[in-house]
Amino acid sequence: MQKNYDANDAQPFARLSEGEGAPLYEVVKRHISESILQGELPAGTILPSENSLAAKFGVSVGTVRKALAALTTEGMLMRRRKTGTVVTGWAPLHNLSHFFQYFRLHDKTGGLLQSDTRLLDYQLSHASADEAEKLQIAQGDKVIRLKRVRRVKGIAAMHETLVLPSARLVDFPPADQLPPLLYRYLFERYDLRVAAVREQITATLANEEDAALLELSLPHAVMVIDEVSFDQSALPVILAHHRFSTENFMYVNEIR
Repeated sequence: MQKNYDANDAQPFARLSEGEGAPLYEVVKRHISESILQGELPAGTILPSENSLAAKFGVSVGTVRKALAALTTEGMLMRRRKTGTVVTGWAPLHNLSHFFQYFRLHDKTGGLLQSDTRLLDYQLSHASADEAEKLQIAQGDKVIRLKRVRRVKGIAAMHETLVLPSARLVDFPPADQLPPLLYRYLFERYDLRVAAVREQITATLANEEDAALLELSLPHAVMVIDEVSFDQSALPVILAHHRFSTENFMYVNEIR
């Protein structure tokens, strides 16, 4: 079922500026794709005209046209004669340009799920020897350490620890202002685009923290992902440790 999307009332379509720190068509593209992935633009939604989107974003029609063309190529949108630009509802072609939100939780049928992220802890601390080596900084350098838990439809799915080099993130927001979509924020605020990820995936028995945060009964198996994310300059920008149960969900990271 199709429905028209009112650009005047659309919260995701905020006015942009050159201060976004990236080519404007890429920022427009990411705003629209993020709205689709978050379910704010469901399958069948007819987008406003290019002129309306350009006015809403505060950019040229050519910028909007370039962004829509890229999303159409990637399968998230389709152009229909006499109808306009329509959200397909298909899974996007995950490539490195989507790594601002590359982590994917799926249900057992393979359907893409969206998680709600809650911040459990926020610390400014010092890098350990291992963290410093992986982040290519000096031991003892300041880092931002985040502890978060993700829930899907009220079910605890994953908990994670993220470590970021403080020196590269001047004026990083405090805990009460931290956006849930961290990779998107790094791109838009600091022009740090996650362009590659090195992962190590293992399985282990859940510990007491896993049981508490993921609401598991012991003994129980959990999957563990240790990863380093690199920006467009091949510098490490995020060191992450994820732990999750596969009882209700599965992890899919697809690049093609």
